[in-house]
Amino acid sequence: MEIDPFIFRLSIFILSIFIGYYVVWSVTPSLHTPLMSVTNAISSVIIVGAIIAALADSSSSIFETSNIFGFMAIILAAVNIFGGFLVTQRMLQMYKKKKK
Repeated sequence: MEIDPFIFRLSIFILSIFIGYYVVWSVTPSLHTPLMSVTNAISSVIIVGAIIAALADSSSSIFETSNIFGFMAIILAAVNIFGGFLVTQRMLQMYKKKKK
């Protein structure tokens, strides 16, 4: 009996959701800043792939499905990067000593 590829990929996706949830919630507060830096680096790789997807089609129309999804991926990854930097800066401010 052969397993349907969609069911196989869906089960991997659901398992990765549970594993990711438990991994992120088990991180100590002192490690959140390095974790945010890593997610920012991953998002920068996503932006490179999204730019390639947005500009990959060679047809005359720029409103193809891949172009639209690539553009949306660029926007979402950019929001994730800038939001991650803001959260990282705020967390670093929490560790600084307050001046009297």
